[in-house]
Amino acid sequence: MIQLSSKTLTLQEFLDLPEMKPASEYIDGQIIQKPMPQGKHSAIQGELVAVINTTLKSKRSARAFPELRCTFGGRSTVPDVAVVVWSRIPRDQNGEVANTFPIAPDWTIEILSPEQSQTKVTKNILHCLRHGTQMGWLIDPDEQTVFVYRPKQETEVFDQPEDNLPLPRFAEGLTLTVKTLFTWLLD
Repeated sequence: MIQLSSKTLTLQEFLDLPEMKPASEYIDGQIIQKPMPQGKHSAIQGELVAVINTTLKSKRSARAFPELRCTFGGRSTVPDVAVVVWSRIPRDQNGEVANTFPIAPDWTIEILSPEQSQTKVTKNILHCLRHGTQMGWLIDPDEQTVFVYRPKQETEVFDQPEDNLPLPRFAEGLTLTVKTLFTWLLD
């Protein structure tokens, strides 16, 4: 995590800036650049988006977006995977997926990178939950652990290979285990 400016900006001033790689986020008036994804992060992210979309997008129940900017509640963050219920996906005048998402995702998924602050990522997940997100996951590849967050509930920890991971209600038909997630690092 790199703080890019000590100057406080408004959310609109931040949104007017050109996008950069890796993505930057707007949190409490500050611009904070996300770390560049590394191998484990990218492997899990790519597989997870594909698996979620194979099951949920095909039914038009939800869609997973990698690195999608979501702006709501005074913040602009870029979850590693943002899953949005189909009926809530912002659309443009042509009915196509809009470029801007002024909503919280229904399911936010973060994959911890080695130099990334778990506290900062957890704060982003909790911010999402306060603004309507049904579930948040924090995946820690090094510890092969998944932390599951739900609104006003105790955090759950899943680290046994056979553990079935909890999913949001709209994710019917999808099944994921801890082993499945971390086997993607071997493939």
